[in-house]
Parts: sequence; C-alpha cells; structure tokens
Amino acid sequence: MRFGVVATALLSAAVVRADVADDLEEGVSSVSSAVESVTSSALEKPTFTPTTLKAPFLEQFTDDWEARWKPSHAKKENDKSSEEEWAYVGNWAVEEPTVLKGIEGDKGLVIKDKAAHHAISAKFPKKIDNKGKTLVVQYEVKLQNGLECGGAYMKLLQDNKALHAEEFSNASPYIIMFGPDKCGATNKVHFIFRHKNPKTGEYEEKHLKNPPTARIVKTTSLYTLIVKPDNTFEIKIDGESIRNGTLLEDFSPSVNPEKEIDDDKDEKPESWVDEARIPDPEATKPEDWDEDAPFEIVDTEATKPEDWLEDEPASIPDPEAEKPEDWDDEEDGDWIPPTVPNPKCDEASGCGKWESPMKKNPEYKGKWSAPVIDNPAYKGVWKPKKIKNPAYFEDKTPSKFEPIGAIGFEIWTMQNDILFDNIYIGHSVEDAEKLKAETFDVKHPAEKAEEEATAPKPEDPPTNPLDTPFLEDPVTWIKTKLNLFLTIAKRDPIEAIKFVPEIAGGLGVAALTVLAILGSLIFGGASAPSKEQVKDAAKKAKDAAVEGKDKAAAAVASGVEKAQAEANKRTTRSTAS
Repeated sequence: MRFGVVATALLSAAVVRADVADDLEEGVSSVSSAVESVTSSALEKPTFTPTTLKAPFLEQFTDDWEARWKPSHAKKENDKSSEEEWAYVGNWAVEEPTVLKGIEGDKGLVIKDKAAHHAISAKFPKKIDNKGKTLVVQYEVKLQNGLECGGAYMKLLQDNKALHAEEFSNASPYIIMFGPDKCGATNKVHFIFRHKNPKTGEYEEKHLKNPPTARIVKTTSLYTLIVKPDNTFEIKIDGESIRNGTLLEDFSPSVNPEKEIDDDKDEKPESWVDEARIPDPEATKPEDWDEDAPFEIVDTEATKPEDWLEDEPASIPDPEAEKPEDWDDEEDGDWIPPTVPNPKCDEASGCGKWESPMKKNPEYKGKWSAPVIDNPAYKGVWKPKKIKNPAYFEDKTPSKFEPIGAIGFEIWTMQNDILFDNIYIGHSVEDAEKLKAETFDVKHPAEKAEEEATAPKPEDPPTNPLDTPFLEDPVTWIKTKLNLFLTIAKRDPIEAIKFVPEIAGGLGVAALTVLAILGSLIFGGASAPSKEQVKDAAKKAKDAAVEGKDKAAAAVASGVEKAQAEANKRTTRSTAS
C-alpha cells in the first residue's frame, strides 16, 4: 500500500513538474521579450527637426527639395565612348538612411545606382561672393555601402548666364571642388580651385599638394572647408582640424608664375664644354699589358679525387621503367627507357671522365683604357639665360574667388546609397558649428552606439556561454541562464536550483512550490495533488517570472541609460540654440 502511495506521488509530481516547466517556459519568453524591448527602447533615436539657422545656402533635404535640385541627363563631353555608357543616367532619391540611422525622419540626397554617372545641381537664391569674407563649405557624407571606387565630392559652380541645371556636366565651369574620392590606392579629400590668369584670361586648376585621407566608414562623416580672406585655409573632418595652409604656397601649380623664365631662343655655343671628366690624354698602355690573356685557365695543380668513379656514367636507364603495352616496335621504333641519375655517383665525388677544373687567370687584365681625370676645359652645365616672363602676374588675394552660383554633385561610383546631407555654404564659422551641433553631433553618437551594438560577435566566443559577463551582453546572459534552468528543471528541479542559483533566486517561489509538493507526497504519505494545487503552483511560478522580468529589464536599461542621456542632452542643446 505504501509503495502504491509513493508511486502515485511520484507520478503526480512528474505531472506537476511538467506543468510548472511549461509555465516557466512562458515566463522565460516574457522575460526575454522584455529585455529585448528595453534594449531597443534604450537605443531609440532622436527625431529630426529642421534648423532655424540661416545661410546663403543651407540644405537639409526637406519635402520641398525638388524645387531646388534638378538632375541632369546631359552627356559627358570630350569622350569617345558610346552615349549610353557616358550619359548621366544615374538616379537620385531623398530618403532616410538604411544603414546606421542616427536621427528619425532625417533624410538626405542618395545616389541610387552602381557603376553609373550621376549629376544633379541646385542654384543659389542669389550668387555667393566671398570677396573680403570667409568662405565656409560644410556637408555630411554617409557611405552606406562603403566606397571602393568612386567620388563623393561636391562642386561649387561658377555663376554665369549659361548655368542650366539640365545641362550640368563635367564640362560645367566650377570654382571649388571639395570632398572625398577613393579608387584603388588613391584615397584623398580633394580641394581644388580654378584660378583665372588675369593676362591670358585662361583658367587653371590648382590642386592641394598634400590632401588628407578620406574616412571610409559607414557612419556619417562631416567635411568642412574654411577659406579666409588672408588666403589661409583649413580642412576639418568630423570637426577635427586635419590640414592647414595657404592658397599661395600649398597648391600645384602655384597661383603666381615665375618672374623669370628660360629664353627659348638661347642656344648652347658650339665651343661649350660640358664634360666634367675625360680620359687622360697623356696616359699610355703599359708594355706588359696583355689584352688577350684569358679570364680563366686550367688548374694544372688539381688532382682527381680518389673516389672518383671514372668508369661509371652520370646517368643510367631507369631500371623501373617498363615499355608501354601499346608500344609498336615496327611503327614506334626500338623502345628506349628513360634515364635517371646514377645512384652510385651520389656516394662519390663524381662519375665519368675526370677533367681538371678551371681557375681564374692571375695574368688577366682585360682591355686597357686610359684613366679618367677632371676636364681642365669644363665650363659647367649649360643653361639658357633668363628673361622676364611676359605672362607674369602676381595675385596676392586668390581667396577672392569669382562669384558662385550653384552647387552640384557630378560623380561616378561603383557603390550606390552614398548619402549627402546638411549642406552649409556661407560665411559664418560659428553657424556652421551650430549646424554641426544640431545634426552631426546628435546622429554620430547614435550611429556609433548602433554600430557597436550590432557588431558581429567574436569568431571564437567562450566555450561555455555561461562565461559571458552580464554587463557585456545582458540579453544573452539572461536567455542562456533561463534556458539552462528550464532544461534542467524539466528533468530535476532540485538539480536546476543547484546548477543555476541566480535564476533559482528569481524564480524561487516556483521552485519552492515544487519542492513542497514533492516533500508532502513522498514523506507525508498524502494523496496526489489536486488540480487546484497544480494551478496554484503554476500561478506562483508565473508571478516569480514577472518579478524576474522587471528586474532584468531594469538591469538592461541601466546599461544603456548613459548613452540615451547623452543623446537627450545633445538634442536639448540643439533645440535651445
């Protein structure tokens, strides 16, 4: 009878364990969902608000962007390829980033096609003239698919009556070209300006001699160019000063030509001696100089080594070779096995007929030539005389660029989804900094946080997932612990409490309920638990799971509240400014 009660108790306990385990599993799912929800909400992005700043040109690609920007479908000039290959067929769109979005609702101008020529431009409300003023050019670039070969630079176009957006092309005259460009080993930030020769009226491109390296990342990069009236310039990337210099000294070719140039009519006199060294005309060949003596002679003192096998050939027929089955002596001739090195020669100094080796001839002198001496008639390297440069001019203020009438992106690239945003062109360094604080300084930390959160896990993770620290990855830690506890609890709740005490503490009510039922059944001789008892145990387990969920959610939220606080702080500052 006692045995029957115990058996019934054990069977009932098994039922209780199974039902409670199912309820625990539901609790695990609830906790995991809560953790993921808290993590997601902690990384919520700020919402885009258009700036109130004013500038000669400030573009954030709001809904009315098409009133300003016009794509070009002209054909590239000075090219012999087919029109289809070299027309500006690339499409543009204004949309939010699809990779590492930093601000909700923040849209930018996006290149949509790979391996295509793109061209688009926007006229300024009025021409921008920086004479006597600082010129500030600033814009964001987001390389959502990286950049292997292509440009992401802008052009500030010369103001003229022929400035038609539908005709914008590589031949459209520009004043400044600025921004990143990468292909193969080339990776730089262009700064080129076109300068007019006041005498000839011709334009010449002036290239920065030592351009900085572009940042090829998928987070937003901010490029800033500042040119001051004193001809100094500064290039910043992400607000960090990268390059400084002057327009007069740091560009090639130089702005101002040389004052004097070589006289192209001047010719070197026939009597001019430009040989610095000559053979000594007074030197004579010594009488004992034998030009015919050979370089090497036979070493008559050499003797044949004692182990030299003179009767052995250097190679022998391959003893393992066999005549092919399809060999026909009548058609193919007598079969001759291939030869192999004679193995006997490997154990001796050599095989075959021995001959004395050659040695260098001590009497060899080669062909005689007179020694070289300084030329007493040498006059030096001839150079044409200098004359005044008829094209000389001096422009002391190349920073006074010609008026700028529009901005354009004329680009070929192998990567699509390059995004441009928050373009500032004006005269205020302070306003450009304010725009940076409202946009880049807000989105960049959010992008970096998302990039770090979604970064691939290390290739060699811990062999035991329980080794992962809680603060390093709270979601994985909680999931792993709960799943492990659940798996063991289905077999033996007591062992689960011993093996995963952290979860046992959070779900202690459920575990203690199971132990109490088992104790009363086995040691108290009571009958099997009722259905109400089973339901009560499940309810307590669920309540404990909810409590564990709240604690886990709070723990995860504390791990990211610092980043959220920083983002909120930046947003508040931007709104206030």
